[in-house]
Amino acid sequence: MGDRVRTNPYLSGNFAPLATEDDFELTVTGEIPRDLAGTLYRTGPNPQFTPRDPNYHWFTGDGMVHAFQIENGKVSYRNRYVRTPRWSLEREHGRALFGGFNPMLADPLSAGHDSGVANTNIVSHAGRLLALEEGHMPFEMEHGSLKSLGYVEAYKGRVTAHPKLDPVTGEMTWFGYGVGDAPFSRTMSYGITDATGQVTRRTDFEAPYSAMVHDFMVTDNHVLFPVMPLTGSLDRAMKGLPGYAWEPDKPSYVGVMRRDAEVSSLRWFNTRPGYVFHPMNAYEADGKIIAHVCLYDAAPLFPLADGSPGFRSGARLVRWTFDLSGATDTVLEEPMDDLDSEFPRLDERRTGLSYRHGYYAADTSNAKSVKMNAIAHMDLATGQRQVCSFGPGDMVSEPVFTPRSASAAEGEGWLTAVVWRAADNVSDLVVMDAMNVDRGPVGMARVPRRVPFGFHGNWVPAEVQA
Repeated sequence: MGDRVRTNPYLSGNFAPLATEDDFELTVTGEIPRDLAGTLYRTGPNPQFTPRDPNYHWFTGDGMVHAFQIENGKVSYRNRYVRTPRWSLEREHGRALFGGFNPMLADPLSAGHDSGVANTNIVSHAGRLLALEEGHMPFEMEHGSLKSLGYVEAYKGRVTAHPKLDPVTGEMTWFGYGVGDAPFSRTMSYGITDATGQVTRRTDFEAPYSAMVHDFMVTDNHVLFPVMPLTGSLDRAMKGLPGYAWEPDKPSYVGVMRRDAEVSSLRWFNTRPGYVFHPMNAYEADGKIIAHVCLYDAAPLFPLADGSPGFRSGARLVRWTFDLSGATDTVLEEPMDDLDSEFPRLDERRTGLSYRHGYYAADTSNAKSVKMNAIAHMDLATGQRQVCSFGPGDMVSEPVFTPRSASAAEGEGWLTAVVWRAADNVSDLVVMDAMNVDRGPVGMARVPRRVPFGFHGNWVPAEVQA
């Protein structure tokens, strides 16, 4: 990829794309628990050709899925591109054709063609393995083989990369932003897919302004949409300025409504300027909604509206409280932790419900970046925190929780994560006891090369893939 590899941080180091699709049996050290059977699927950007934009943004690369299959204490690995229409068109022409966040840089051959990259998350629901990114419909892949099967057309438009799976009803709740034909529109959608995989609702509404709304929150009765000043602007993009930019002078809002209500009932709460890529969870108690989120003072990874560099900012775990009584429309914010954090997770059997145990990637170096070097567990009942830091230069992925069994108590299970070993330029799958994170991994499986930094993933039990 020439000079751009050396000058663009998202094309160098462990951000750099892989050139191969591989199948490996991994060497295990320690012990992979025998009761851990299934696959950790992870995804992230991996551009197959040199991007056209010299300011290529990490979020716009072709999706590549990495699968770690665990059975009887053994681990195998497979990685495959998500063969979207964009990937296939560029493969046919042998070069990049799309402009990423800068539509002015697109090749005319891309006109009228789908630009989806399916690079942000991968979720299993109702028997389907769905590769997701927030600008397009879910893209189905085959469990195990990672064969690309195509878009699930029933969604009829953009869908979030962060749907929520209801542990009680089995339905999947989701949203979309920038919906419609106009780029950077302020139209959003709220949708539901039932436990059988049928899309039963898609309803549009207008946000206060166009913004990147990466994730949202769901309780057993409500949905919450954070609209924060990482704004989108077609006018900026057409002038050669950033399509998405941090505008801290704009207010922040969180829209709240009942899951079974009409979108006309949306109530907009206000909060200070800041940005949330990822919440940990939300639940209801005593007429209030409590949400735990990783909050940045300024959106990282994006410039200001005039194109000048943005701010370095680390996220901290905070508690948001929404008073549903109508007494105030201001979100109460309270700090929960003093450690920079990202990629918060929980025992997903408690999604939308009160819960005790939360997990996240953390940065003990206070470097104010998205590179995390530790995994943390917080006991929300006691406020006590456990941290496992990795070696100098090592970086960790999002930790994913898997219960020991379907009947295990909340938090009794395993965390799986991928660690890039900087000194050796290889990656390990690590397995940790979720209740004893500070003791470090109980077992590791080494990939004989690195796994590039990615975004999200989920555990799929073996019985779901049978």
